[in-house]
Amino acid sequence: MNRLRGLILVFCAALSVPLAYFILRTYKSLEQEETARLRYFADTLFYEMEQGLAELVRTEESRPVDVYNYYYHPEPDDNDPETAVRSPLSKKPESEFIVGYFQNNRDGSFQTPMVEKGEPPSEAVAGLVAELRNINREFNGKRSTMPVGYTAPVVDPVKAEVKAKQETAFADRYLKLDRRRKTKDSLGYDKKRVEKITPSQAQNIAQLDEQAAERRPAQAMESEQNARHPSDADKRLESKPPPEGLIEEQTAAARSSEIRAESPPVVNPVVRDRLEVEVDPLQSVLINDRRIFMFRRILFRNDVYRQGLVLDARAFLSFLDDSYFSGQPMARYAVLHLAIMDGDRPVASQKSGSNGPGSIFTMERPFPRPFSFLRATLVCHRIPDSEGRRTLTIMISVLAGIVLIGLFAIYRSARVVMDLSERRSKFVSSVTHELKTPLTNIRMYIEMLEQGIASTPEREQHYFQVLNSESARLSRLINNVLEFSRIEKKQYNFDIREGDFDDVIREAAHVMKEKLRREGFRLIVNREGDFRFFYDREVMIQLLINLIENSLKFGSSARLKEIRIALRRENKWIVISVSDFGPGIPKHALKRVFDDFYRVNSEGVQSTRGAGIGLAFVKKLVVAMGGKVKAENNSGPGCTISIMMKENKNGG
Repeated sequence: MNRLRGLILVFCAALSVPLAYFILRTYKSLEQEETARLRYFADTLFYEMEQGLAELVRTEESRPVDVYNYYYHPEPDDNDPETAVRSPLSKKPESEFIVGYFQNNRDGSFQTPMVEKGEPPSEAVAGLVAELRNINREFNGKRSTMPVGYTAPVVDPVKAEVKAKQETAFADRYLKLDRRRKTKDSLGYDKKRVEKITPSQAQNIAQLDEQAAERRPAQAMESEQNARHPSDADKRLESKPPPEGLIEEQTAAARSSEIRAESPPVVNPVVRDRLEVEVDPLQSVLINDRRIFMFRRILFRNDVYRQGLVLDARAFLSFLDDSYFSGQPMARYAVLHLAIMDGDRPVASQKSGSNGPGSIFTMERPFPRPFSFLRATLVCHRIPDSEGRRTLTIMISVLAGIVLIGLFAIYRSARVVMDLSERRSKFVSSVTHELKTPLTNIRMYIEMLEQGIASTPEREQHYFQVLNSESARLSRLINNVLEFSRIEKKQYNFDIREGDFDDVIREAAHVMKEKLRREGFRLIVNREGDFRFFYDREVMIQLLINLIENSLKFGSSARLKEIRIALRRENKWIVISVSDFGPGIPKHALKRVFDDFYRVNSEGVQSTRGAGIGLAFVKKLVVAMGGKVKAENNSGPGCTISIMMKENKNGG
C-alpha cells in the first residue's frame, strides 16, 4: 500500500510540474494580451477625442475671413454678386465651452461679430463683450512674445516611431493602422494657405472705406505681393505692437471710419476682382487660468489680423469628459485626468471615473496643435479579465478536479482491491480454522466412543449429542460459504411467502437450544403485536441462527448472558432485532461489519475466531429479499443487529 501511495505521489508531481508551467505561461500571455487590449482601447478613446477636436478645428478654419463682423459677405454667384448678411457668430455660442468670437485688428484694436457697428452692445451680451475686450487687451500684451508667423513643430522621427509601435503593438497583429492613425502635428491645416477674397470681404477685414475698397486691380495686385513678402521692418512692427495708449488713440482716430464700415457696406457690383489673403493654421494661447484664445493669423496687404474664439477652460474639460469618457464602461475601472497645461504647470484639471488602490496601467496623451495645451492621462487600477481568462480558469478547475477525482478513485479502488485480497487471505485462514475445529471435535468423540470411554448409556448419549451439534455446525459453515458464493454469482432463488415469523423463531431456538444451554445463555423473545409480512422461511431461519451464533461467540465473556429477539413495527417496516451484552462494535466499524471478509480489529473481539462472512452473508440475503440491515451499539454494553423487512410484498 505504501508503494502505491508513493507511485501516485510521483505521478502527481510528474503531472503537476509541466502543467503548472503551462498554466503560468498561459496566464502571463493572457495578462499581456489584456494589457495590450486595454492599451488599444485607451488609444481608441484618445483617438475619438482627437477626432472630435479635429472636427472643431475644421469648422473654425473653414469660416470665411470676414465672418468676424456683424455682417459678412458669403461667396457670391452670378445672380447675386455680393450681398451682406448677418454673421452666424453674432449670436451667443451654443456650446457652453465657447465664450465668444472676436478679431484682433492690425493696430491691436478689438471688434466682435456680436456687436453691430455704430450700435451699443445689447444688455444680453454687454458683459460678454466687455470680457472679450479685456481678453483682447491681455492678448495684446502677449503678442510681443509670440512668433511672427506660423512655425511647424519639429518632430523627432525616432521618438515618433517608438511611440507609434507602443500604441499599436496589439492592433498591428490584426490591422494595419499606419494608414489611419498616423502621428499628427496638427488637427487642422498643417501649413499656410492662400485664399481668394472679394473686395467687400477685404473691406470687412481691413475696415476700409468705399474708396479703398474700389482701388484699381493693379494696385490690389501690388498690395497682395507686398502681403506675401513682408519687409523686415514690417515684421519688426508686427512682432512689437504699439503701446496700449497708442492703440486707443488710433482707435479713436479711426472710429468714424469704423462706424461707417460696421454698417452693411454698399459695394460697387462692377468691381469683382479677387484679392488674396494668407491664412495661417489655427493656434492657441493661454490668456489666463480660465480662458484660452484660439486664433488664426490673417495677412492682408502687409497687415496682420487675428481671428478666433475664446474657450472656457473648465467647461471645455467637462465637455470632453462627458462626451468621450464618463458614460463608457471603461469609467468603471479607470480614471481619466484632463489638464490644461501652461508649459509644465497645470492651470485647470478635471478627474472622473473609478478610483482604486494602486495603478496597473497608465497612458498619457498630449494633443496636436492647436490643442497642444491639453493633456489627457488614463490610469487603470485594475485590468478587466478577458473571456479567455475566465474560460481558462474554468477549464483548469475542471481538469484539476477530474485529475484529483481520478487519482482518488484509482487510490480507493487499489486500496479496496488490496484490502479485499488481504481479507480473502484471512478468510481462507479463518475458514480453515472454523472447519478444523468441528472436525477435530468430531474425530475426538468418535475415538472416545471407539475406545469405550463412554461407560454408561447417558454418557454415550451425551457424546452423540456433541457429535450431532458439531456436524450441524460444520454443515452450516459449509452451507454459508456455498450460499455466499451463489449470492455473489446471483444464482440464489428465494421462496417468499407471507407469515407471522413465529415458526422461524421456534425453529431457530430449537436448533440452537443445546448450544445455548451449553454456553449458559438465555434466549428471550419480545413481540410488540402480531405481524404478518413476506419473507423466505428457510432463509430467515438461517439468518436468525447466524445472528444467534454471532451473539454467542462475541458475548461469551459478558456478565449478562442473554440474547434478546424483538419484533416491532416502524412505519411500514417490520424490524427483527437480535441484541447481546458483549463488548459491542467500535463506532468506526458499525457500517463496515457488513463488508465481505471484514473482522473488527479491537481488543474485545480480536481473540474470537471467525470467517468474516457471517454478517456479510446476512446483509446480502436481506437486501436480495428487498430489506435492509443496520448495526448499532446499545446504550449499555453490547450491540444490536436489526433486519428490516417490508410489511407487504409491494412495499406499500
